[in-house]
Amino acid sequence: MPFAQFLRRLGFAAIVVAGVAVITFAISHLIPGDPARMVAGDRASDEIIAHIRQVMGLDRSLPVQFAIYLRDLLHGDLGVSLRTGRPVAQDIATFLPATLELGLVSLILAVVVGIPLGVASAVHKDGPIDQLARTVSVAGISMPVFWLGLILILVFYADLDLLPIGGRLSDDVLPPERITGFMLIDTLIAGDPEAFRSALAHLVLPASVLGFAQLGTITRQIRASMLDALQEDYVRTARANGLRPASIVFGHALRNALIPSVTLLGLLFGDLLYGAVLTETVFAWPGIGTYVVNSIQSLDFPAIMGFTLIASVGYVLINLGVDFIYLALDPQLRRAAS
Repeated sequence: MPFAQFLRRLGFAAIVVAGVAVITFAISHLIPGDPARMVAGDRASDEIIAHIRQVMGLDRSLPVQFAIYLRDLLHGDLGVSLRTGRPVAQDIATFLPATLELGLVSLILAVVVGIPLGVASAVHKDGPIDQLARTVSVAGISMPVFWLGLILILVFYADLDLLPIGGRLSDDVLPPERITGFMLIDTLIAGDPEAFRSALAHLVLPASVLGFAQLGTITRQIRASMLDALQEDYVRTARANGLRPASIVFGHALRNALIPSVTLLGLLFGDLLYGAVLTETVFAWPGIGTYVVNSIQSLDFPAIMGFTLIASVGYVLINLGVDFIYLALDPQLRRAAS
């Protein structure tokens, strides 16, 4: 990718982030509620509330407040949480790794199952495997996450007592030293197999629920892309040359079918940040979703705005990454960009 084009895309990304900052700031001032009164408490006098408003800068005009807000953002300051009393950036750094770990494991599960299922569905079109894949796809897309989570809790936790719920480790397991924030990685670094097994067991149910919601989308996309690829001239030529079916499907058709799926996978990972809110609430997972839900219930504007900005920046970075992966996979795009 030429350097000028790279800078242009970064400029567009910066515009998107700036737009999100404007929207979140506007919404935070349109929502009913007085942050100063929330900090002071219901029994605080009007003088105390006025003093808090002055300290928080809420007595200034909106343009001045927005200018201060942008200045703080440029310095990495997302404000102070009204609920926890800690910097929002510190809270996000504490809770975000748990959500990223859950999202990554969920996406891996969806990809590992969804891609082979989509390929098999396309290769055996209108057969039993295709019907099964369609059923799984429709169920994954249409089934509410919270309902599926409650069903799995009832079956695997309440009835069978096979898998735990709540938290990232069992109560009788000591947590490892926090290095990356990813419990699976930190337990491996600490050399604690018991803690690793506990962390993995706590991940199974929420990751399965969150991954199943993405499985249907991945399966449908791969199936549609594979059906188109299998009709291309190069596939017919490969068959005429006597190549093995497995070589044709995986060596030629799947490689090209994955190109339009890169965008989908990138967007799905971004969606996991928002989709984890319901999953974390159902399974009491201590991630950013639970933090945001508690912040919404408390009308903690700085925390809500901070999460929105971080998630938006994540979306922008994922889209940039998808563009680079596109260029790596498709030589035609590389020639067009050069």
